[in-house]
Amino acid sequence: MFKLRQRTIIEALLIVSCIALIVYFMPRDTKFNYHFSIDTPWSYGQLMSDFDFPIYKGNEEIKSERDSLRRNFQPYFDMDSQVTTEALEKFKKDYYGRFSEIISQQQYNTYRQRLINAYKRGIVSIESAEKIKRDSLSNIKIISDNIAFSSDIDKLNTIKSVYEQLTYNDTLPKETLRLLRFEEYIHPNVIYDSVKTNLALKELEASVSISDGMVQKGQKIISRGDIVDEKLYRTLESYKYEWDKRNNENRHTGLTLLGQILIVTMALVGLVFFINIYRPTYLRQTNKFILIFLLITTFSIIVGLMVKTHTGNVYMVPFAMVPVLLCLFVDSRTAFMTHIIQTYICSTMLSAPHIFILIQIAGGCAAIFSLRELTARSQLFRTVFIIFISHTLTCFAYELITENDFAKLNLSMYIYFLISGSLLLIAYPLMFAIEKIFGFTSSVTFIELSNINNDLLGKLSQEAPGTFQHSMQVGNLAAEAARRIGANSIEVRTGALYHDIGKIKNSIYFTENQSGGISPHNSLAPEQSAKTILQHVKDGIAIAESNHLPQSIKDFITTHHGTSKTGYFYITYKNEHPDEEIDESLFTYPGPMPKTREQAILMMADSVEAASHSLKEYTESNINALVDKIIDAQLENGQFTQAPLTFKDIDTIKATFKERLKAIYHTRISYPEEKKGTATKAKNS
Repeated sequence: MFKLRQRTIIEALLIVSCIALIVYFMPRDTKFNYHFSIDTPWSYGQLMSDFDFPIYKGNEEIKSERDSLRRNFQPYFDMDSQVTTEALEKFKKDYYGRFSEIISQQQYNTYRQRLINAYKRGIVSIESAEKIKRDSLSNIKIISDNIAFSSDIDKLNTIKSVYEQLTYNDTLPKETLRLLRFEEYIHPNVIYDSVKTNLALKELEASVSISDGMVQKGQKIISRGDIVDEKLYRTLESYKYEWDKRNNENRHTGLTLLGQILIVTMALVGLVFFINIYRPTYLRQTNKFILIFLLITTFSIIVGLMVKTHTGNVYMVPFAMVPVLLCLFVDSRTAFMTHIIQTYICSTMLSAPHIFILIQIAGGCAAIFSLRELTARSQLFRTVFIIFISHTLTCFAYELITENDFAKLNLSMYIYFLISGSLLLIAYPLMFAIEKIFGFTSSVTFIELSNINNDLLGKLSQEAPGTFQHSMQVGNLAAEAARRIGANSIEVRTGALYHDIGKIKNSIYFTENQSGGISPHNSLAPEQSAKTILQHVKDGIAIAESNHLPQSIKDFITTHHGTSKTGYFYITYKNEHPDEEIDESLFTYPGPMPKTREQAILMMADSVEAASHSLKEYTESNINALVDKIIDAQLENGQFTQAPLTFKDIDTIKATFKERLKAIYHTRISYPEEKKGTATKAKNS
């Protein structure tokens, strides 16, 4: 109970740690981390727009267009009619009051008309005249009685020009002109209106478009290796500007963080529920549990870092490595579910999750179906090729649906798939590292261990030849049964070769190694004989450890008898001591009972193969009865309560053993005996 609670706490801490790590590395900070400059190649992966944005013009281009508009711009001036009225009234008053005797009525009328004409054309101040000259203006807008009209600056008057107009072709003496003091009647009546001018200028500048194109959401901006020319540079600058602008306007990182925590938590907890329902034994196998969640966390972190730093392309990552490794060390169903969860989490970090999910699920399924058992290096190359084809066809089909144009196919994607396939080959050396770290054993290792020419099996064949032959026969029976029910046939065959390796130490005490009917047990008490027989399990573990055999092989050694009894010596002792209470531990294997299908199959095959040698006659009925009797007794004794076997599996295993034993012992039908009467009659006829 304590160990169960301790294991539950460890697994809960593992899940929480995985959630924390994945969420920590998920992108939330939307800084624009691309670096680029004109006339240099784009060193990142293909960049797709996450939103619609305009392509902004450069500051120099906008300034040039605005300067061009300013050159043709006409500033606003107000014509003040009051100034004209007051000047003419004053001139009239002074004529009748001061100098009517100096000039004649006709001269007065001439001067007055000249003043009226000058005011009509407009008189500007010295400052306004200098501004017009400084701005190189050719026309201005004059507002008179709320009506604006364009006026050529050549038609405008200054105070000096009006004075010259008044005295043009004048015969009056200079002294008389000084007395008339014309400068008192010449005032600017065209006044610069800065408010209207600035407002009109702003409207004019606003009419200059700051962009010269649009990029739509999902549109490709640039690909790796493209040279950043001036246009692409402006596009990238515009994208950066809009990116930063949106980031500043939507800083809800707290809500983003909450959403990411919920997504990752639901995904990982869902995977735990799946394991609890369909693979509950994995909750007791901490190494498998850790491997599953470690793979999800590792690949999620890789995607998070790539998205954050804009490094490479996520399609270069060999996501199919997860189902490949889990198929080798766990099982295909768990591998598929784990791949789905991993793809689901990683897709939330991408701008185009739907195509990512389609491609990765296709690749994961291809990996699982093509690599049920790895028995040779060439299989991994074949799997890589199949995954590459799966990715390529899925992407190609999707692009045909969305683009409907061969010219628009994104060829760089297929290069990423090729890179991903190449990186997937890392799974082979990684497989050995996982074996050492987590205590797993791969199919390749099982095949290497099953080589009967290795030193340990060679020693078994020399020192315990009967046990060696027995192990070979058990391996054949168990492997065929495992194949029939979908268990690991390579594992169980290898386990069978080593399950009795402990008999090397006392080989003569075991029936299969005895010859001539001589048995050392004849001189031993039943309890002593039982002790010797039971000892072969402990001796097997000692030999396995000294030869550095993997834990899975040791498990076959300890579980192939479960907690059963040495039946012959137990019954013998019981018969010899009918009235004595028996210490059953003296005759009982220490166990444990089988915990996997492979271990349970080996236990059945071991007992059935050994018992088959005791049959006096190898008929179909005898073999069927023997198989049923032994396996039913093991079932009744509760030896398979911890193994995930169904009754259908057990029936299949029984049928397999019966078929194989009949083939081994060449059972034939019984021929009927010929009756003498019938034979004589046939002869006489």
